[in-house]
Amino acid sequence: MSLARRTPRTPPAKEAAAPPVRRPAARWAGLAALAVLLLLAAAASLAVGAEHVPIGKVAPAVFTPDGSRDALIVHDLRLPRTLLGLGVGVALGLAGAVMQALTRNPLAEPGLLGVNGGAALAVVIVIGAFRADDVLVYVWAAFLGAAGAAVLVHTIGARGRGGTSPARLVLAGAAVNAVFSALTAGLMLLSPRAFNGFRFWQVGTLAGRDAAVFVRVLPFIAAGTVLALLLARPLNALGLGDEAGRALGAHPGRTRALGALAVVLLCGAATAAVGPITFLGLAVPYAVRALVGPDQRWVLPYSLLLAPVVLLAADVAGRAVAAPGELQTGIVTAFLGAPLFMLIVRRGRTREL
Repeated sequence: MSLARRTPRTPPAKEAAAPPVRRPAARWAGLAALAVLLLLAAAASLAVGAEHVPIGKVAPAVFTPDGSRDALIVHDLRLPRTLLGLGVGVALGLAGAVMQALTRNPLAEPGLLGVNGGAALAVVIVIGAFRADDVLVYVWAAFLGAAGAAVLVHTIGARGRGGTSPARLVLAGAAVNAVFSALTAGLMLLSPRAFNGFRFWQVGTLAGRDAAVFVRVLPFIAAGTVLALLLARPLNALGLGDEAGRALGAHPGRTRALGALAVVLLCGAATAAVGPITFLGLAVPYAVRALVGPDQRWVLPYSLLLAPVVLLAADVAGRAVAAPGELQTGIVTAFLGAPLFMLIVRRGRTREL
């Protein structure tokens, strides 16, 4: 009886480490933590400024103002600014997440649809041609310009064989944005008055906006928020590709059209109200996907909460570092966001969604 010759076992090849399991309980806990951070950021926005207000006096000044100096500062000046920061942060965070899902490009941002270019051109036109100097006029002009630009981009991207695709939308958006930027620069050279008015809006700031601006843009932000959240499942299907999405019952064309509408409502209203704010729509959804994965049912709520936290923190930092003056919010987000985003890109692997 011969013994069977045993073949030595080959040790298994070293496999790549599996990503950590993201349990629903941990995701819900993360949302709760972000909600707490958002409350803290809002409280800091109400308390911190050229004149510090004790944190214990913030809540009475908001809910039961008594006419004191602290109440006037908090209720009449900082409360509208904080509410606008919350709304704009929500809008830009969701707009960036939807834009990246539509184009399946993790480096995409709402400006790819020509929204910022269309808004800027409209503001320059109303300043130069109609001599408008009211912030509320800027809001409506910028919103209409953003909406018109997005419709134009979608129309150009849908022409030709094959219909709308992420690549076509990106190319059409880049072309339209370049044309609008050139027209904006030309109009500013022809009209010094348009340049002087436009340069304050272009920086991107929450300062100088009263409650009326927030009230005007709130319906558009609310409608865009609801639409974006309802698109979570269709965007998940679209991320698998058009054919796979159709097999799962999704309608890629309709999803892209509704997604573009959500981006217009959100980013158009935010840009119209405070000017172009960089970084938020680009890096916040990117960072959120590193935490919760690509599932849009979690990416969208996380982006909704994290973006206003970052925006309000940047606004508070701008007031604190330059007191008794302040740095505009758009400048602070650019200084904070650009190095952080470059670090994310350097350490992470950028690939198509």
